[in-house]
Formats: sequence, structure tokens, C-alpha cells
Amino acid sequence: MTIGELAARFGVAPHVLRHWESAGLLQPAARVNGRRRYQQEHVARVAVIVRGKEAGFSLRQLAEMFATPQPEQRRELLQQHHARLVERIAQTEAAKELIEHVLNCPAEDFIQCPEFQRLVEAVELRVPFPSTPS
Repeated sequence: MTIGELAARFGVAPHVLRHWESAGLLQPAARVNGRRRYQQEHVARVAVIVRGKEAGFSLRQLAEMFATPQPEQRRELLQQHHARLVERIAQTEAAKELIEHVLNCPAEDFIQCPEFQRLVEAVELRVPFPSTPS
């Protein structure tokens, strides 16, 4: 498939695939008459990159994961990222819960609403926000 066809399958621009090639994330495609031609293995690799980026991986982290020769090391990298992702999901769920309450809150000032205050307290107890460097 062409670079345009592969890019379209994932909703990215062709220049993004070229960038990923230059960054070492995507193996260069074979060239036919000077044009890149991608195979099925490229589709799988692009899927991992796209989903990895959606999950918060940086290109550097993805490159490190791909370059890690030992499955145990790769698993460790993924476990670390998984833990961070679980924390981000919990924080997002807590924010969603607060917003949903505000959208449906009958109180004139939602900040003064006892139910909102209870939700804030629950969020404080269950979701540690990342600490900022001192």
C-alpha cells in the first residue's frame, strides 16, 4: 500500500509516517519506482504507535519499547506505563464525576452544594494528584 493509504487507515497525515521512519519507529518501506510501499507488518507497527501515543507514550518511550531486545525489559517498561495510565484514568473519572454533578446540580452555587462537597472529599481521598516539584 502507498504512504497515503497507510496514513488514511489511521487518520494521520503521510508526513507523520515519514517522521516516524526518521525517528526509527517505523521501518522504512520498500520503494517501487521511488515511492514507498508498505506491507501488513507496517500496519501493525503503526497501530501500536497510534494507540501508544493515545495512551500517553512519547515517541521516545515507544522507540525504547521497540528497541528493547529482552521481553522482560519490554514488559517492565509497559508495566510502568500501565501504572501511570491507570492513575490518569482514575483522575479523569474523578473529574468526570465532578463535572456530571455540576451539570445536574440543583443548587444555585454548586460550590456550596453538600453533595458536591462530598464528591470533592471523596476525590481527595481516593485520587492522589501528581505532586509538583518543590
